[in-house]
Amino acid sequence: MAVKKGKILVVDDNAGIRNALKILLPMYFSEVEAIPSPSTLVSSLESFRPDVVLLDMNFNTSINTGNEGLYWAGEIKKMVPEVEVVLFTAYADIALAVEGMKRGAFDFIVKPWDNDKLIEVLTAARDKARKAMKRDARSEQAMTAESQMFWGSSRPMEAIRKTLDKIAPTDATVLITGENGTGKDVLAREIHTHSLRSGKPMVAVDAGAITETLFESELFGHVKGAFTDAHTDHVGKFEQADGGTLFLDEIGNIPLHLQAKLLRAIQNRSIVRVGGNEAKPINIRLICATNMDLEQLVREGRFREDLYYRINTVHIALPALRERKEDIVPLAQMFLERFAEKYHRPLTGIAPDAAAMLTEGRWSGNIRLTAKDIQLEQAAKAVGTTIKAVSDAEEERLVRQAMDRTNGNISAAAKMLGVSRPTLYAKLKKYGL
Repeated sequence: MAVKKGKILVVDDNAGIRNALKILLPMYFSEVEAIPSPSTLVSSLESFRPDVVLLDMNFNTSINTGNEGLYWAGEIKKMVPEVEVVLFTAYADIALAVEGMKRGAFDFIVKPWDNDKLIEVLTAARDKARKAMKRDARSEQAMTAESQMFWGSSRPMEAIRKTLDKIAPTDATVLITGENGTGKDVLAREIHTHSLRSGKPMVAVDAGAITETLFESELFGHVKGAFTDAHTDHVGKFEQADGGTLFLDEIGNIPLHLQAKLLRAIQNRSIVRVGGNEAKPINIRLICATNMDLEQLVREGRFREDLYYRINTVHIALPALRERKEDIVPLAQMFLERFAEKYHRPLTGIAPDAAAMLTEGRWSGNIRLTAKDIQLEQAAKAVGTTIKAVSDAEEERLVRQAMDRTNGNISAAAKMLGVSRPTLYAKLKKYGL
C-alpha cells in the first residue's frame, strides 16, 4: 500500500457513519478526525488543519434541503480557501451538486457510498489541496525574499539598523513613521524576524481600511449571533497574533472614538469578543506605523495623547529616499537585477548619466515607485535651467559634478546639464577642465 498522506475531517451527525469512516479512512490517510455537527467546525479547522473536509449536507432531521451543508461549504472556502470540501448526502440531487460546486466544493458523494469511489475522490481532493498549500508556501517565501529590508550605506539607515539590533529581541512597542513608500511595513517585518517571537505569526492590519462598524469585530473578534451576519465565532487580529507580533499600519487614520477601545486592549493585554463577556488574555508585541504627524494630531485633539505615548516606546523615523541619496543607485541596481532575472532580460547595468539623473530625482513615491515618479527627462531639463542661472563658481561645480558622474562622457554630461556639446566644451575650456 502507498504511504498514507493527508488529513481528513469528517462532519456527519450519524454516529454509525462516523464510526465506519474512522475504520475505513485511516487505511488510506495519515490522520482522520470526525465531529457530529458544524458547531465545532471552526475550532476543528484551526486545531486539526485538514486537507479535506467530508461534509454532510443535512444536520436537521426535519429539514432535508441540503442548505446547511451548502452554507458551511461556502464558509469553509472563505475561511481556508486551500482546504477542499467534498459534500456527503443521501439524496442524489444533481441541482444540489451543481450548487455545491458553485460554492467551491471539490466533488459530491452520494450515500450509501462505494468505498473505492469515496477513496478516489478524497485522494484527488487531498492532492489538489496539498498542491495549493505548497504553491502558497512558495509564494510566501518569494514575497519574504522580495520584501527584505534594503539597508544601503547611508548614515540614517545605519543608525536605524543599530537601533533594530538593540530593540528587536525585546518586547518594546515600536512606532514607525515616514512618508508613503519608505518601507515601514518592511521594517516592521524585519523587527519581527529578528525578535524572539519570529517563530510565531506576524499579523498585519491596515487600520485605516477597516470600516468603523467592523473595527471591533476585526480586531477583537465576535461570537456567533453577535450581529445579523455573525453565523460563527470569529477570531480577531489580536488573538491571531497571540504569541507573535501585531502590526497596525496607518494607525493615525483610526477615528478618535475608536482609539479608546484600542487603548483599553493594549493596556489590559486582553480583549473581549463582540457579543461575548469573557476577557481573553493576549500576548503580543505591538508595532504601529503611520505617515502622519501624530504629535500634531494630538495637539489638534484628533489623536489621544495617552494612546500616542502607549504606542511610542521606541520611535523609528524612516528617511525619504531623497534623504538617503547614496542608496538610490544601489537600490535601482537591486531592482534591475531582480527584474532582469524574472523577465529573462540581459542585464546591461545603469549608465552613468542615468545614475546621475536617478540620484538627482526627488522620488516622491520613495521606494514605492510609480510611472509618474520617474521623470528623468524633466529632471534633466531642471538641471539645464539651473546651470544657465547660476554664478561662475556654482556653474564650475555643476560642470565638474556632471563630468565626474558620467566618467568624462561629454555627450552624457551635456545632456545632464541641458546644454549642447559645443557649449560644454566651452565651459570645460573656461574652467580648465
